Amino acid sequence: MTSIGLAVIGAGYWGPNLVRNAMATPELRLEWLCDLDEDRARAVLGRYTTVRPTSSVEQVLKDPDVRAVAIATPARTHFDLVRAALEAGKHVLVEKPLTPTYEEGAELVALAEERGRVLMLDHTFCYTPVVRRIRDLVSSGELGEVQFVDSVRINLGLVQPDVDVLWDLAPHDLSILDFVLPEGVAPVAVAAHTSDPIGAGRPCLAYLTLWLSSGAIAHVHVNWLSPTKIRTTVIGGSRRTIVWDDVNPAQRLSVYDRGVDLAAAGEDERRAALISYRTGDVVVPALPEREALRGVMAEFAASIAEGRAPLTDGRSGLRVLALLEAAGRSIQNDGRRIDLGGTTR
Repeated sequence: MTSIGLAVIGAGYWGPNLVRNAMATPELRLEWLCDLDEDRARAVLGRYTTVRPTSSVEQVLKDPDVRAVAIATPARTHFDLVRAALEAGKHVLVEKPLTPTYEEGAELVALAEERGRVLMLDHTFCYTPVVRRIRDLVSSGELGEVQFVDSVRINLGLVQPDVDVLWDLAPHDLSILDFVLPEGVAPVAVAAHTSDPIGAGRPCLAYLTLWLSSGAIAHVHVNWLSPTKIRTTVIGGSRRTIVWDDVNPAQRLSVYDRGVDLAAAGEDERRAALISYRTGDVVVPALPEREALRGVMAEFAASIAEGRAPLTDGRSGLRVLALLEAAGRSIQNDGRRIDLGGTTR
């Protein structure tokens, strides 16, 4: 297979990671690194490289050797950059969130479908071995019916200048939830509560509740102000429960055969519920350690070569935007539950 010419747009925080993984992906051939500060792009590339630095997006998009672009710029710039790339006939990988609004995101998804181009979201965690294993455990039925999800993503900083903590951190948890939920199960309502105790001018901690179509509830806590870093997700099933601790490489994933069983009593026992507690084994699956971005780049290249939608396509980005916008409406209404009306699928 002929390698796919790629340009990376954005040489700031995330761009160098895209550059490094693109260079390590045989199916891709990095042609350009574009940044408003060309010297910064040149510094990222180093002296010994054939990749060309530039500050001109137009120069990149006019290059016939560039079939695809990866965009790692602030969210407020995504709409114009992604639209320009799609209109130039390029396939696009874009950092989360897709756009600052659902309406803009929907326009880009429609444009990509109209032009027959791949539009992929860099929902990086979905390409980690642990999340792929969680998805397999859920879809295989090994957990049983999902009864609850509890996710905590907290650390000290970085307080972002252009987005609040929900838009900065929650897309990770929401994209993971979208990726691992079983077929036919989706959020149907959202409520959110936030706080800005340091006077940053935007919420610095948030609690997000999602009601699922199955009757289960998912809860997400994101926080910029915690002195300790915690990255845990618990998915409780009717048969087993998963605990994912992303800051513990020695035991990143644990599967507990423990839980509560409920059985109806006989007709003559006033139809009381009989509760029993099940205590079984804890299994720690062996997981490979590999950089998730390598998987992102491989999936981007494969979806282009095979003419198919990537695992985290533009519509997955839209579903995340629908939840974020609903959370915003809830915040404006003192945490009121917001029904989604089927906008997440």
